[in-house]
Amino acid sequence: MTTHADQRTVFVPEGLAGERVDAAMSRMFGFSRTRAAELIAMGNVHVDGSLVAKSDRVAAGVMLDVVFPVETDPLEVVPEIVEGIKIIHDDDAIVVIDKPVGVAVHPSPGWTGPTVVGHLAGAGFRISTSGASERQGIVQRLDVGTSGVMVICKSEHAYSVLKNAFRYRTVDKTYHALVQGHPDPLQGTVDAPIGRHPKYDYKFAVMADGRHSITHYETLEAHRFASLLEIHLETGRTHQIRVHMSALKHPCVGDMTYGADPTLARRVNLERQWLHAVKLGFEHPETGEYVTFESTYPDDLAHALEVIRDAH
Repeated sequence: MTTHADQRTVFVPEGLAGERVDAAMSRMFGFSRTRAAELIAMGNVHVDGSLVAKSDRVAAGVMLDVVFPVETDPLEVVPEIVEGIKIIHDDDAIVVIDKPVGVAVHPSPGWTGPTVVGHLAGAGFRISTSGASERQGIVQRLDVGTSGVMVICKSEHAYSVLKNAFRYRTVDKTYHALVQGHPDPLQGTVDAPIGRHPKYDYKFAVMADGRHSITHYETLEAHRFASLLEIHLETGRTHQIRVHMSALKHPCVGDMTYGADPTLARRVNLERQWLHAVKLGFEHPETGEYVTFESTYPDDLAHALEVIRDAH
């Protein structure tokens, strides 16, 4: 994520004749030899028009060309229209969207793909300025690999009201998950603390010293290889449903990160976890009226469910 911008050309003075290129650059530009070596390794340094190695020596009077890449901030919100994001509801206080798979809610280090906040900026939505700059207006998140309904705040008042509603768990969040096998009992509650996985920093796990996490589930359909569950979250931890279902030994179909069967995933042609935020209900921050918003299954999940229903 770099763009070449600042180029500087200098002539090597007598006093640096015979020095290594990295040492000469360090003296002339006032940065470390390590930084000089990085620029040389990137192919950004030329002496008299030719690429150099850091151990090459410079002569007096040669022309030293250095291009300094301008680093882009990984947290910068880049306005861009993202295909597949649907606007379910829009008013002065909130905008409710249907988020497709493969879209992050906001920018983060290491993520270079599309984001919800980038789409809203690109589509001309003004959202609340509360929260960190890359997360303005965001009161809830869905994983990149999870689709469905979510709300973003446009006014400062809506942000503070809904932030509290999510914090005090007065928002009704309903998910559907297709999980492997048949949970026993058919409906129940998982109350198990979740923390970062001790070995893999991209995963979470049930950990004794983790954060309090509660998931309620009930079976809607039971099929030969998998069950369709309706899930209500009492808490909102990262990967909560995926971790809890995996802990029950019934991971979401297609969720390789948390132990799903790759053969079954291939059979239903799924490249992500079968998990969808189907419904969101809360008191509207301006009117106080209870509102609900829903999202239907996207094509890949609908297809996978049909394959499971037809399997005998």
